[in-house]
Amino acid sequence: MTSRLVHGARLWKWGRLLARHGALMGIERDPLTPTPLRRVVRLARLGFRVPKEPRYADALEAIGPAAIKFGQALATRPDLVGEAAAIDLYRLQDALPPVPFPLIRASIEQALGRPLEELYASIDEVPVGAASIAQVHRAVTTEGRHVAIKVLRPGVEQDFARAIDTYEWAAAQAEHMGGEIGRLRPRLVVATFKQWTARELDLRREAASASELARGMLAEPGFHVPTIDWQRTARRVLTLEWLDGVKLSDMAGLEAAGHDRKALAATLVRVFLRQAIGEGFFHADLHQGNLFALPDGRIAAIDFGIMGRINRQARVWLAEILHGLITGNYRRVAEIHFEAGYVPAHHNLDEFATALRAVGEPIRGLPVKDISIGQMLDGLFSITRDFDMPVQPHLLLLQKTMVMVEGVATGLDPDINMWDVAAPFVGEWLRGELGPEAFLADRVYEVARLVRRIPDLIERIDLAFPHPGAAPPPPPLPEVQLVHVGGGWRYGAVALLAAAIGALLMRLIG
Repeated sequence: MTSRLVHGARLWKWGRLLARHGALMGIERDPLTPTPLRRVVRLARLGFRVPKEPRYADALEAIGPAAIKFGQALATRPDLVGEAAAIDLYRLQDALPPVPFPLIRASIEQALGRPLEELYASIDEVPVGAASIAQVHRAVTTEGRHVAIKVLRPGVEQDFARAIDTYEWAAAQAEHMGGEIGRLRPRLVVATFKQWTARELDLRREAASASELARGMLAEPGFHVPTIDWQRTARRVLTLEWLDGVKLSDMAGLEAAGHDRKALAATLVRVFLRQAIGEGFFHADLHQGNLFALPDGRIAAIDFGIMGRINRQARVWLAEILHGLITGNYRRVAEIHFEAGYVPAHHNLDEFATALRAVGEPIRGLPVKDISIGQMLDGLFSITRDFDMPVQPHLLLLQKTMVMVEGVATGLDPDINMWDVAAPFVGEWLRGELGPEAFLADRVYEVARLVRRIPDLIERIDLAFPHPGAAPPPPPLPEVQLVHVGGGWRYGAVALLAAAIGALLMRLIG
């Protein structure tokens, strides 16, 4: 187990790296920053010549791959971090220093168990992209197919393990403080992040996710998933179809290729809604570096390491929430939050609906460029605080991806109205899921499931109530008058028992 001193040293080192690159200047200059925190920030930058302009990408790159993943998400939101910061953070997507090719060659041969020449007719030693976890090389297989080879960076698993270990420790210390930090449940958030990275560090699981997503998206002709070369894929190496397209971040390239940026933005939003609401399985890392416009106008995605899943009930709730916000039915949105347990039951439903209206009405029907994201987020955070809404870690991937998709879509089309694009799909899906045909189909399924359980139920009843011949009948029992203990004694005993159980539980979980 890592000691507290090691965790503290890591956190201090990361803070110093952020301060050295000017990434903490905003916190230091913010008048709302608590005085003790401002003093710590000033102490962290002692001895450094802080640059005039913050270098966020350099700071996160110096900290390590886990911090880089965080910076990649922020790069999609210039409306939150500012245009200059977003431009600086964007190079974290796939413009990191590459690993020397001899190390990459050794990794491929070790993972696939064969010499490189037996697998590929040619391979470009200069990578086409180098990201926080892996880098990609273009190659041609011995059969003549053009492919991309994704290879994990050497030692990346150990880097993530050390960082997450300290994240867990820091989250536990913060959550122990209670209050607002406790409501945000940082330990569960870090645990969810740990699950994401475990999947992302096994390229076989990424290949399987791509294959599953491709099957689920057959109904969406505007989206393409590259084909996997399973014979050249292992835990640390992934080989897949090469894509000739233009990255959605390359606005000049999109214009030169004749792509309709408004159509691409609408397609991206519809594709995400089909994945998240229609299929319940979605690509959860849809930043600009992972999306391409193909010559025929379709959008193609790469990097399937982080995928999200939502069960049917949660998808129905999500669709109803979106439909309620689109149509202004804030009471139904509030009811869903209570049904799902997102808002504690002791709060008033009508008051929650009014709070939602206060946030939703000023922005409903406006293009994203006319919406004050800062005011909207401030309103949403106030609602979660006022109504004691705990963080839902199982929905963090969805929330993160929705932010990314909105950022990419508005980059393509600043005038896009997200509600107008989402309304037809969400309405049609709800009619299909909540209409009379769907209701009848659900009832038939439930009855069939109960019928299948009848033999097992009969067997368990037979075990619980054996045939009279298996045991003699019990003798008649005499009636006995019970002694009733006074109410005060009874309540005292219950209180002592509850206290004992509570102490035991605290000892077990604490």
